[in-house]
Amino acid sequence: MQRGYNQSEQFAIGLGETMKIPVDPYAICRKKETETQTKKSRFRRWQNVAEVFDVTNPGSMEMKHVLIVDDVITTGATLESCIHALSSIHGIRISVATIAAAPA
Repeated sequence: MQRGYNQSEQFAIGLGETMKIPVDPYAICRKKETETQTKKSRFRRWQNVAEVFDVTNPGSMEMKHVLIVDDVITTGATLESCIHALSSIHGIRISVATIAAAPA
């Protein structure tokens, strides 16, 4: 929000164009706003995003292969929370793409 754009969404749009696949930036939504993750410990990051995401239209994702795009993986907390939200959808397959990973 501070940047004025979503860099993960821009990354996803580029991937979608290159791979010739649709991009839906609204497939997963935040149920609530959370504090920035940047200064949190690993454990606090997990707590900060637990149960934060919802799937907007689960039926449209049944039997689909979904690519979750994130800019940077630090602890994996955000991705795990998104995967958890998607995992109850019938027949879904989930892959992940990221630009960078923070050192462990």
